[in-house]
Amino acid sequence: MATDASTALGVRQKVQQFLNAAQTGNVDLLKKAAAQLDNGKGLAKTVADVKDANKRGALHFAAREGKTEVCKYLIEELKIDVDLRDEDGDTPLLHTTRQGHGETARYLLDCGADPTASSDLGATALHHAAGIGHIELLTFLLSRGVSVDSHSDAGTPLIWGCGHGQPDSVKVLLEAHANPNAETDDNITPLLSAVAAGSLSCLELLIQAGASPNVTAGGATPLHIAADNGSPGIINCLLKAGADPNAVDEDGLKPIQVAGGRGNRAAVEILLSQTPAIESIRNWSVDGIIEQMQSEGKVLDEAPKEADTSEKSRLSEQDNLEVTPEAKKKSLEAKARGEDAFRRKDYYMAIDAYTQAIDFDPSNAALLSNRSLCWIRLGQADQALTDAKACRTLKPDWPKACYREGAALRLMQRFDEAANAFYEGVKLDPENKELVDAFREAVEVGRKFHGTDQQNMQTSQ
Repeated sequence: MATDASTALGVRQKVQQFLNAAQTGNVDLLKKAAAQLDNGKGLAKTVADVKDANKRGALHFAAREGKTEVCKYLIEELKIDVDLRDEDGDTPLLHTTRQGHGETARYLLDCGADPTASSDLGATALHHAAGIGHIELLTFLLSRGVSVDSHSDAGTPLIWGCGHGQPDSVKVLLEAHANPNAETDDNITPLLSAVAAGSLSCLELLIQAGASPNVTAGGATPLHIAADNGSPGIINCLLKAGADPNAVDEDGLKPIQVAGGRGNRAAVEILLSQTPAIESIRNWSVDGIIEQMQSEGKVLDEAPKEADTSEKSRLSEQDNLEVTPEAKKKSLEAKARGEDAFRRKDYYMAIDAYTQAIDFDPSNAALLSNRSLCWIRLGQADQALTDAKACRTLKPDWPKACYREGAALRLMQRFDEAANAFYEGVKLDPENKELVDAFREAVEVGRKFHGTDQQNMQTSQ
């Protein structure tokens, strides 16, 4: 038994060494580690089978870090599939583009990488290039025939470019005839995205291209969002383009009322001359509007929120329980069954196994994290969120717990709260690209719906 465990540990160490070599660009060490892992199936087959828990292989890691020489060895000598996908559906090209490694991206494309490949969320390399403002790569991808209006869960590349405040990307995409009025399933357009990102330069480019200033998403117009964010330049630009200052949002409020409720004096001053007096506001002046709207807003802000103290108390008691060696063993056995079922995509069976594991060892936060992921795969957001919150209660300093909570909230389309959860994870692990990307994408959608909290977070980041 001890010998088997020692052998397994040795293999894991060799795998880690191999993947680290790919990530750091050490070709000599990579070749040495690959030879040590060769199990008789042939070096190419052995290397292709070596993956981490997220099904990322050496080529994914090398591409993500821009290690072109490692990519050359893997593709040219070992014939690794250039379009190999990981658990999230990301190809090496998507990994390298997301990080802005233009040279590596060009090499992969020259080797036949599919420039139109998208992740499970629908994002292509063009989306990522637009989002980070990598103009050379953006232009190169367009020259390879990638559709300028490729759709993802978060919209077209133009929406990504606007949402990340990348005017150079926006200019290139518009020159390539990107649709300035393209919409997501949630009715988010490039213009809404630019306004939410606070990018006046992107907004001006879109208006010149014919983008409508009076679209609505989540009940709010661009002018509502600008009033909420308190951006005088953007408000003036929208009004000049024909934005309607008398449009009402889902709460029946006009932009000037939204600005007043947020205490955005400059915005109220601009909108005052554009908005007929509202009968319900007793003192139609800048001070009067702000005072009344903030006074009325306090009723909502002070509404008590129900605290789930029973769940916290239960978890706190469980955390103090001593887990016997026998219970720990049974928990690990159930966990292994859960992992096996998850690999087979039998998520209900995995949930059953993880539940047994939790019963034996309720202090193991990883089990709750795993079960939360299973619920997400089944589209059961409420259960996923319950497990994610329990996981964070047990292990509040664990970035993955924050990610699980954010993923569940994102599935529920509670984008503002999702962004907050992802941001808590980013604070714990600022180098975690998965969390950073998730936070940015949640902000891009979430702050379209009165999302000044995210704007504040970005400012403090």
